[in-house]
Amino acid sequence: MKKNKISFETNFWYAYEIENPFEVIDAFFDYADLDHYKQRLAEAVLYISKQEVYKKEYPGQVFVFYTTLRSFLKACFYLQNKGKKWKVKQASDCKSILHRASLTKEEFANPFTVFQIAFIEKSLDEFDFFLCEIIHISLSPNVEEFDYDLITPYIHLVKMLDASQIMRESGLEKIKKNILPLE
Repeated sequence: MKKNKISFETNFWYAYEIENPFEVIDAFFDYADLDHYKQRLAEAVLYISKQEVYKKEYPGQVFVFYTTLRSFLKACFYLQNKGKKWKVKQASDCKSILHRASLTKEEFANPFTVFQIAFIEKSLDEFDFFLCEIIHISLSPNVEEFDYDLITPYIHLVKMLDASQIMRESGLEKIKKNILPLE
């Protein structure tokens, strides 16, 4: 039986379609740095309560931002199950809370748990809906009422950004299975 491959839709913002979720994360951070993504996301969220249009002078940037985050979320969705086969190389000791960013000590030690927790609480479709709503409302010149939770997906997305950065900085290694010698 042939496995179906997921499209991470990286061709919208990267030179070609990437098929490996680890490579998507690398391309994502090659495209822009962590601070850029966090700042853009925070700005878009702030604009949902303003009667101004986010990036009015160049709304194409918002579309590209949306497509990069969408690809990122799809990669994170597939990385949630990779924690059994991969681990972060010896992560540096987090001497300060600033180095950990939004992550707990346990999440810092095993960033794959961030993805698992996020996708237990919200589905990939719910994260996609969150992105669409944030972009839609931030590009609207009117303040719109909404009755759904935008804070929880926002917090999970920030944590996923931090976890991915830790994985990228520390590097990953495949977990070797313990093979017992035959007697």
